[in-house]
Amino acid sequence: MSQDIRIKKGLNIKLKGKAEKTLSELKRTEVYAIKPTDFQGVIPKLTVKVGDAVKAGDILFYSKANELVKFASPVSGSIKEITRGAKRRILEIRITADSEDTYKDFGKKDPTKLSTEEIKDYLSEAGCFPYFIQRPYDVVVDPNDSPKAIFISTFSSAPLAADEAFALQGQEEAFQTGINVLKKLTSGEVHLSVNGDETSFFNKIEGAIVHRVFGKHPSGNVGVQINKIDPINQGERVWTLKPQDVAIIGRLFLTGKYDATRVFALAGSEVQKPHYYKAKQGVNLELLFQQQVQNSNVRYINGDVLTGKWVRKNNFLSFYNTLISVIPEGDHYTFFGWMPFTQNNLFSMSRTFLSWLTPNKEYELDTNMNGEERAMVLTGEMESVFPMDIYPMQLLKATLVSDIEKMEKLGIYEVAPEDFALIDFTSSSKVEAQAIIREGLDLMIKEVG
Repeated sequence: MSQDIRIKKGLNIKLKGKAEKTLSELKRTEVYAIKPTDFQGVIPKLTVKVGDAVKAGDILFYSKANELVKFASPVSGSIKEITRGAKRRILEIRITADSEDTYKDFGKKDPTKLSTEEIKDYLSEAGCFPYFIQRPYDVVVDPNDSPKAIFISTFSSAPLAADEAFALQGQEEAFQTGINVLKKLTSGEVHLSVNGDETSFFNKIEGAIVHRVFGKHPSGNVGVQINKIDPINQGERVWTLKPQDVAIIGRLFLTGKYDATRVFALAGSEVQKPHYYKAKQGVNLELLFQQQVQNSNVRYINGDVLTGKWVRKNNFLSFYNTLISVIPEGDHYTFFGWMPFTQNNLFSMSRTFLSWLTPNKEYELDTNMNGEERAMVLTGEMESVFPMDIYPMQLLKATLVSDIEKMEKLGIYEVAPEDFALIDFTSSSKVEAQAIIREGLDLMIKEVG
């Protein structure tokens, strides 16, 4: 069964440097890292110390708030270093990798023959619950919950986004097995959203309701899809996963091994040959950057340009990411840069610049904000790129003053920071909308739970 969703509000940002659909095996690096900072709201409790030997799938730490949420090593080797920050906060667990991985054997399982509790125990022991993200709040799930539905968006509409169907070539059986697992975890439906303009193996998946989604970014955001299919009310829980994470879970049941292999795209105008790479989670990216990026004045982003995190050249692939973006650093300024004819390579959703005359042009944009923070005024900019049935400006204002009652009424339970990424990009007020929403969600967790 297939259902269509059409998103009318939004904005496509076409950037130079889209990854070609060719795949390379990234050379195994000496050190891998898992970063507890990738997991919103998780306070880690270590189960290893420096010098310990680990197999791929061994537990490195668990959530202090819930011992069922465990985090596994992506490779085998020995614990090299545990990096800490202010107040001894754990920032990274670095692992010196073996030349080849030795896996912890969890045993092959058939999800159709297991109960829900048996599946949950199996996922917990293998460290797979961090792949499940809960709405509301956009945090790692509580395995004790029973979600009303599970949502998977099989595509991203963000700039330079990786093609998940290409990334999962050859993993169709693992993905289908992952869907079979998810069916046992909810009393509701598993919703699978696909790009309506393309056809792939996702359209033929059994056991899920397939939704064809059409429209501009953020049509690929799972939050937008939830809002259009089955909105969240107070007290309800919805779980979400990324497509490659579904396949990782499927491989676990098929092989009995925790295989944290990822296919990610290295893209952006500063990349010499943008294409796809296959590697384990937490791989060190420094050598890849040295080979593919010649300019020094660039911004490395773990994720897409709207929602990703700035990282240094010697950083590691983050837990959830399937995209590394590299774009020019925006540390230059243009005299009278706001005038339409002073620059010919600026993109604008309005007609301030001439980009509206060339809708298919790809741009080489940098990180310059082209302005400073100012008051929020009613211009309609935010609403024009926000397709959810929510008033974004009013929600931002209620969040800024910590008005919990208004935040609830205005839809705080339905949103995540990524849903406000286009507002960060287009709003003339230059407010950090994603950061504001994240602070609001953290306040709701603390006050409402």
